[in-house]
Amino acid sequence: MQIETRTLKVDDYDELVETMRRAYPQMSEYVWSKKSIAKLNKIFEAGQICITVDGKIAAVALSIIVNYEEFGDDHTYSDITGNYTFNTHISTGNVLYGIEVFVDPEYRELRLGRRLYDARKELCELLNLKSIILGGRIPHYHKYSHEMSAREYIRKVRDKEMYDPVLSFQLSNNFLPIKVLKKYLPEDEASRENAVLMQWNNIYYSKKPNTMQDSVIRLGLVQWQMRQFKDIHAFYEQVEFFVNVMGDYKSDFVLFPELFNTPLLAPFNNLSERDSMIELAKITEEIKAKISELAISYNVNIISGSMPIFENNDLYNVSYLLHRDGRIDEYRKIHITPNERKYYGMKGGNEIRVFDTDCGKIGLVICYDVEFPELPRILADQGMKILFVPYLTDTQNAYMRVRHCAAARAIENECYVAIAGCVGNLPGVNNMDIQFGQAAVFTPSDFAFPSNAVKGEATPNTEMTLIVDVDLNLLKDLHYNGSVQILKDRRTDLYETYLK
Repeated sequence: MQIETRTLKVDDYDELVETMRRAYPQMSEYVWSKKSIAKLNKIFEAGQICITVDGKIAAVALSIIVNYEEFGDDHTYSDITGNYTFNTHISTGNVLYGIEVFVDPEYRELRLGRRLYDARKELCELLNLKSIILGGRIPHYHKYSHEMSAREYIRKVRDKEMYDPVLSFQLSNNFLPIKVLKKYLPEDEASRENAVLMQWNNIYYSKKPNTMQDSVIRLGLVQWQMRQFKDIHAFYEQVEFFVNVMGDYKSDFVLFPELFNTPLLAPFNNLSERDSMIELAKITEEIKAKISELAISYNVNIISGSMPIFENNDLYNVSYLLHRDGRIDEYRKIHITPNERKYYGMKGGNEIRVFDTDCGKIGLVICYDVEFPELPRILADQGMKILFVPYLTDTQNAYMRVRHCAAARAIENECYVAIAGCVGNLPGVNNMDIQFGQAAVFTPSDFAFPSNAVKGEATPNTEMTLIVDVDLNLLKDLHYNGSVQILKDRRTDLYETYLK
């Protein structure tokens, strides 16, 4: 007999289904879909573990990583898995959450369950995660539910007065019961829809710098004054000034405006608008590297507004997310305005996705993009909690389009939306003459939030910073207990918004 512990593959799906049906004969219709297994394997391959006996799938454990503070101890299985989309998984999270374990009855005497749990513990330690948490079934509870509460049943199993095949096993593997979760898994009739929140703590855990330890996130917005710079070093000095200020105020994010580096176009004013923007694009990599250094040095995530890049004879408007741990992500503006097409020949990007940060999942769109509600809705379905919108508007009516649309996105997607733009005038740079701006942070509209759904806003057309705290727990409470529950009440039987 040969036993092997390895990563589960999508090719194992048919065997997985057979094994799961043997493990759960009373719930045989509730098997994992191949699409779900493929997604879990894609987003967190190391967390999907199986054990084979002589090459045959005999046991399986599935896991995701979550920012546990976003969910707390009162949640359901649907909550923690994002209604089975697994958009709640975040690589920068702090807890390994077990979403499935089963063992083929034919091999239970081999103690394969213990091997799976040991593999999970090793993974938790390897990834320096705080703990393993799961909602454990109590499949024998239905035999006694008419004579005792779930709480009493758990106490008796813990004290070894009674035996439950799942709970007894988890207790023997040093998992501690935290509380009873009501209506955790509605299809689990044997447990009477109850589960036991179980936790195993990683004693080797070392608190990572900048990990999300509570639900309050501090946003720093820069209302950037357009001005001439004698050289690029003067530009860097101004950028560093704002990053330094935000770092001193312990901001988690700094947001700069769209195309905030266009004062550096001045030396190329003799060229056409497109050619001058192509020249500016030549220093984008240098600027990106410099601001990334600032993100690390000042311990703050920076959204570097946007800057042009020139690729394969095409100009793109790109925003960089420069993480304080050194990682770099990018987003390319998707919707190009008539002005951008006319003067610069800009081309739109084609990728829509959320970004995992040490403060949870965020979305990023640029200016005109926020006027298309489909984009933020897709990001919300992927788990976005904060949407950042760097913008550049010349007149008040242009600004109001961005503002009103951003405010609407906050309400309809149950998220926070932060916008920041440039202000002032910029003579000597073609097509960048005047700016109108007012940085702001918008919230959903309900009792837990400001009555005008504006968390904070800057003075219009004045260079300044706006520093605002937002609480992700308020979004969670809104989703389940709000006066209106927009994301839950969508008529998906009639319509859907999906990514092609």
